[in-house]
Amino acid sequence: MSKREQSRQKRHGRIRLKMFGTAEKPRLVVHRSLKNFEAHVVDDAEGKVIFSMATTDKSLKQKFVTGGNVKSAQAFGEIFAQKAKEKGVAEVIFDRAGYLYHGRVKVFAEALRKGGLKL
Repeated sequence: MSKREQSRQKRHGRIRLKMFGTAEKPRLVVHRSLKNFEAHVVDDAEGKVIFSMATTDKSLKQKFVTGGNVKSAQAFGEIFAQKAKEKGVAEVIFDRAGYLYHGRVKVFAEALRKGGLKL
């Protein structure tokens, strides 16, 4: 594991100490890689993932040339918000997982808001 990834995981640990998702307001955690983007809605009280999606899903893969750019993150955010609302999730706690709030992470969060999810 690279030094950069270790630092990110350390930041994520500090962030997680302050965040806790419940059934009413679950935690939305993101993970980004060079080629893909994924998000999970987690109920920490139950210890269960309520809903998750990634740009590698078969239904989404054909919509994106690559899942690792800002344009894909925006489209993925809008689709994710729509699917999450169908699952009954209206409000979430946004967990950026140690990533800086800029670029793909920021665009994804803005697309979630645009899609009707309350962060």
